[in-house]
Amino acid sequence: MSDGNYNRNLLPYHNYQSGLRAGGAAMRHRAIEAFARFLEKHEPELPAAERERLTALFRKELL
Repeated sequence: MSDGNYNRNLLPYHNYQSGLRAGGAAMRHRAIEAFARFLEKHEPELPAAERERLTALFRKELL
């Protein structure tokens, strides 16, 4: 029976901050995928190497 103090073992393993980092990483990943789709749709004449270069530049800008 609890006496008002909580046991650390009963708390979730991951804290709030790690959830924020995981959410941020997921959103960056989605943004990079969306940018790649945008390039494929709106700039179909770009060679694949140029699309990859632009996507890498976009990825750097997100960090």
